[in-house]
Amino acid sequence: MFSKETYVGRRAELKRLVGKGLIVLFGNNEAPKNYPANAYFPFRQDSSFVYYFGQHRDGLVGVIDIDNDRETLVGDDIDIEDIVWYGSVDCVADLAAQVGVSHSAPMSYLRQVCSDCIAANRTIHFLPPYRHDTKIQLMDLLGIHPNEQKARASMDLIMAVVQMRSTKEPQEIEAIERACDVGYEMHTTAQRLIRPGVTERFIGGQVDGIANSLANGNSFATIFSQHGEIMHGCPSDAQLQEGRLALCDAGCELDDYCSDHTRTMPVGGKYTQRQLEIYSIVEECHDYVLDVARPGVKYMDVHFAVCRRMTERLKELGLMRGDTDEAVRAGAHAMFLPHGLGHMMGMDVHDMENLDQRYVGFDAETRPNLEQFGTNCLRMGRRLQEGFVVTDEPGIYFIPALIDDWRASGHCKEFLCFDKIEAYKDFGGIRIEDDLLITKDGCRFLGSKRIPYHPKDVEELMGN
Repeated sequence: MFSKETYVGRRAELKRLVGKGLIVLFGNNEAPKNYPANAYFPFRQDSSFVYYFGQHRDGLVGVIDIDNDRETLVGDDIDIEDIVWYGSVDCVADLAAQVGVSHSAPMSYLRQVCSDCIAANRTIHFLPPYRHDTKIQLMDLLGIHPNEQKARASMDLIMAVVQMRSTKEPQEIEAIERACDVGYEMHTTAQRLIRPGVTERFIGGQVDGIANSLANGNSFATIFSQHGEIMHGCPSDAQLQEGRLALCDAGCELDDYCSDHTRTMPVGGKYTQRQLEIYSIVEECHDYVLDVARPGVKYMDVHFAVCRRMTERLKELGLMRGDTDEAVRAGAHAMFLPHGLGHMMGMDVHDMENLDQRYVGFDAETRPNLEQFGTNCLRMGRRLQEGFVVTDEPGIYFIPALIDDWRASGHCKEFLCFDKIEAYKDFGGIRIEDDLLITKDGCRFLGSKRIPYHPKDVEELMGN
């Protein structure tokens, strides 16, 4: 938790941006795993609720009455039966005082204040809900069916939250740096453990153990697989095989903020020449972002600059051909890079994605292209600003089903050398990812220590 003044200032700015009406920010409830008393652990609070109200207890709602300048933390106090099982916790009034909220009330207050607003024809602002219990609660309070709640969510509130949470305060950047330092431990642990015969599941479990031991757990489910061509390949019982590549995409949550890194390692400890040829392209594209990303530049333009650089290098290997600009405009590069260069990072590993990527990663000037394969997966395209944190994660993947599909249809055949691409069906995939802070004059990677990714550094660490 930051200082009380942090949350007081954030709520004041939120009121200024939204202007009028009643803001209702729902915290999360416990999520049962398989029966009510067996909940997922650790408890994960809603990020926007934490941003403005700072508290991590379940069953809380923040209410901000802009018109009457009144803030209330709503929630029922814990009863003696819960205290027996989980221990004593602060009462809701004390939780409110800790973050500078003058009033507290039991959950029954929420129904009354919403009913009064509806009767007075006042606007009630809420964010798009993503948990089913919150959707049911909203339906009970406002009479809006869950199927309609996303469309009925307050655009004024969404845009205000996006504006505030996009630019990270110095204390937020420090928190992300700490999470990145745990990420260093997670990834270097994986690199030291990779060897033939070890299972994917074992290494994935060790990575998760670091996140649970040094932080508040994972920021997303760990990806660890010899099938790097599968974007979200979860660890399996498969044993690592000599000559294969192992891709590890993992991060942690610490002090409410996330890290997200990816590295790709040779199972035998040494990259083959063919692997180095592809790896060097991804490495170059990853580092190239440092030269072009800065305030005022669209991240969509950075993405396509990387795609052009990648295309040029793939042409040198004989895997692509033709005019580079035309190939990228046609989307031919998406055969190898079917996702975007990166996404916003912060309290969520895909920061604020529950608010709709059209408003988080794009704006009135820069709109997403939802029609072109690959480009439709670009999550961040808007102009960069100082204080933004985005991921830089280029990759090259050889996806057998995609190769077969495009070859059969002749898609982009004027730019793709299918006969040579065919020989890479057993290659897998390579991704290198770091978290990038946009600074006043450019950008830098976050974290006090860089997870090895230059081939010699990776091989040296894996040999120790």
